Amino acid sequence: MKTSSDIRSTAEDSLIPIVTRGACISVGFAHGSVCVLDSLTGLPDAQPDNSSIISVEVEVNRLAIAIKFVSQELVVLATRVAKEIDANLAVVFNSHIEILNDKVVTDELQKEIVANLLPANIAVLRVFLRWEKRFLLMESIFSREKAEDFRDISVRLRKALAGVTTHPLSSIPEHCVLVVPRLLPSDTVHLANRAVAAILLEYGSFGSHSALFTRQLGIPCVSDISKATGFFKSGDVVVIDAAQGIVTLNPNRKILEDFQVRVNRDTLLKAKFKERAFELAVTESGDIIKVNANIGCAEDAVKAAEDGADGVGLYRLEHLYIGKTQPPTFEQLVREVNHTLAPFNGKSVCVRLLDVGSDKVVPYLGLPEEGNPALGRRGIRLMREFPELLEIQLKALLSLMEDFDLQILIPMVTVASDVAFVANVLSKCCAELSVKKPLLGAMIETPAAVLSVVQIAPYVDFFSFGTNDLIQYIFAADRESALADVYFNEAPEVIFRLIEKVHNDVPAMPLSVCGELAGNQLYTERLLNCGVTSLSVISPLVSTIKHNIRNIGL
Repeated sequence: MKTSSDIRSTAEDSLIPIVTRGACISVGFAHGSVCVLDSLTGLPDAQPDNSSIISVEVEVNRLAIAIKFVSQELVVLATRVAKEIDANLAVVFNSHIEILNDKVVTDELQKEIVANLLPANIAVLRVFLRWEKRFLLMESIFSREKAEDFRDISVRLRKALAGVTTHPLSSIPEHCVLVVPRLLPSDTVHLANRAVAAILLEYGSFGSHSALFTRQLGIPCVSDISKATGFFKSGDVVVIDAAQGIVTLNPNRKILEDFQVRVNRDTLLKAKFKERAFELAVTESGDIIKVNANIGCAEDAVKAAEDGADGVGLYRLEHLYIGKTQPPTFEQLVREVNHTLAPFNGKSVCVRLLDVGSDKVVPYLGLPEEGNPALGRRGIRLMREFPELLEIQLKALLSLMEDFDLQILIPMVTVASDVAFVANVLSKCCAELSVKKPLLGAMIETPAAVLSVVQIAPYVDFFSFGTNDLIQYIFAADRESALADVYFNEAPEVIFRLIEKVHNDVPAMPLSVCGELAGNQLYTERLLNCGVTSLSVISPLVSTIKHNIRNIGL
């Protein structure tokens, strides 16, 4: 039986195409030359040197300095990610800061140095490897991602101890197909400003942090390619259909021609949709459906305006709070929000109030750790405890009403008192600033909110469905849990029934969907038939969703 290396050798002799398959992490087509990196740590294998005598005091001090340095570095990184990529992804580095400064971890590191007379870098390697293995032995996807976090922190901390300041990704060729064993979140950030054609991985799950970064950056990526760094060689030519998880090595002329036809067809189709992107989406029966964009930063807003979004359906404020040592001032909020929304001056913009808590940690609030944060204080629940946070956001947004058709959205609503509280504070702020009250909306992302819409409706002007959380809470199934995968469905029948129920209970209320379900082309018609009147999606999908709407007869 021939091994992969035998097949590879034969193929090299005659340039026979070889097709290999993996799992799709991020969709897209790519064609380019391979760049193989066996490791992205930039560190040699660490082995203890028994011949040298170490000073425990010196090594413990080195460790403390490195932890402080890396913590500061992570704060800067979280801020950069929030501004340049996605505020939701910045929470990854916030959690890294917490792990790095956790007393259980730091005590274990010091004990390793003292008890075994080890240099700090070896202690870090051993301790974090133990933690990584603990999580890998667990079965859930969340646990495997936590193992990835510990690996990432270990590498970063050992680099700080070794004085390594460069990263292997900083010198890869432009437009290459990067082949690496795995990507850690810190690695992925280095790809933000580099033109990488695609990424091939030996390891990596669809829900991993690095996978989320890759999709947000729009880089085609395929994982689960066995021994990829040994099979592919730098300089190899490959074509990739990431959506199908197919990678073809040594493509011949026919394969390249067929591949180019598919790419051209996809490009032409998108270009055709883009021609009418700036027109309103009107169904065959004459109903106007607004297609807005979800944004998290100024770059998102610019892209959304270029892609033809009718307005902003969801602007998240988290990036202004995460990765900071203190909350933004009124002046900072006004400046940042105005800068971000500038491309939609005079247009409809919906700003979601701060939605932190759960996995989005803001250390300066000094909140106690929760056993199940997803069911604890997040969104409006947190702001009810810190009304000063709510008030400063509302006043900052109200000061921008002359420039934008402003709407304000309340996150994580459960009961009517949640929105009554915000409506009351908003009325007071409007009276104090002598401004007209903007449209106020409630996010419907909990079962209780669905069942309470009649009581909630008098306080708000519209509802917006956060289907990601709604599905999770309806089925009591964490999207990151492998053990609950069977219960989590992106478009279950029950969700459409719930949306339809809300429409039937409050038929005059405008309904929007801003979760991932809004961008799924298969369900556009179904959502509209449930009473939805606007959709908010990532900007590259705006023209496609508008095209779908124009072919729907309600």
